[in-house]
Amino acid sequence: MKTEQTLSLEKAIRKATRKTGVFGCFEVTIGFFGKERVDYMTYDTKGIFRCYEIKISKADFHSDAKKSFVGNYNYYVLTRELYDEVKNEILDGIGVYVGECCVKKSKRQDIDLKTYTIRRSVDGESTEITILWADMLKESLIRSLYRDSEKIIQTNDKQYVNRIKKRAEKAENDAKEYGRKYSRLYHAVEREIGHKRLREIMERAEI
Repeated sequence: MKTEQTLSLEKAIRKATRKTGVFGCFEVTIGFFGKERVDYMTYDTKGIFRCYEIKISKADFHSDAKKSFVGNYNYYVLTRELYDEVKNEILDGIGVYVGECCVKKSKRQDIDLKTYTIRRSVDGESTEITILWADMLKESLIRSLYRDSEKIIQTNDKQYVNRIKKRAEKAENDAKEYGRKYSRLYHAVEREIGHKRLREIMERAEI
């Protein structure tokens, strides 16, 4: 379960990078069956990849979890408090966003000639092949976007939607029934002790 701080930083970096010609995805797994994951990645129409690592605490910043700085430009996304604590530890070339604001620019990394080795079926046989790093990142982004689209499609399942609608209708009907019961109870007590006395009791109880 993600913390409120993590969700807040995700929302901030999404807003900061939401531009025409820029396509982003959270939790992009690098490589086919890869174990490395980028918290947030964008790819634009100029062919540039940007990778973002979201950190919310000093312990998180210093954790052994691999920092997936694999794009043309790479950034941390931090809270202001954490940035003030660790800014002297951030490697040269790595940029920083504090919420929506870029407070440290990233230096471009040369990945044009970098390659990635994978195994694929060629003529029915598992064969080791080498592809460009940029092509691997593009495939990784596509797979992760497909994963997210599948979640949305599954959520739009008619039976699931109908169940949610029924729950919402039941909650609305329950709320109306509780309102009617409250009204009947209020008027019954009012008749017994009088309107003024009832209002005094409700004010003391902050009702």
